[in-house]
Amino acid sequence: MKIKKGDKVIIIAGKDRGKTSTVVRVYPKKEKVVVDGVNMLKKHQRASASGGKGQIVEKAAPVHVSNVMIADPQSGKRTRIAIKSVNGVRTRVARKSGAQIS
Repeated sequence: MKIKKGDKVIIIAGKDRGKTSTVVRVYPKKEKVVVDGVNMLKKHQRASASGGKGQIVEKAAPVHVSNVMIADPQSGKRTRIAIKSVNGVRTRVARKSGAQIS
């Protein structure tokens, strides 16, 4: 999988299409990523203490990696990724601009 934690991505499909945010967590075996502020679900939590109140918590759910594309570091538009080897070190490079992705 070419998308990693901390990458700036653009959502290309689904209810949050067009949003730009960062990847919080990656699940390589499931081919899913959790993106900050995208695909938010509401979870009802029961009261923890006897006198406490329950609450509704918003949580980001995983999105399939095919619905996400890396944002180009120079233009901010979506781009594909190439992997190039420089002096034996593999680096990710944006296809549109040729800029190196961290």
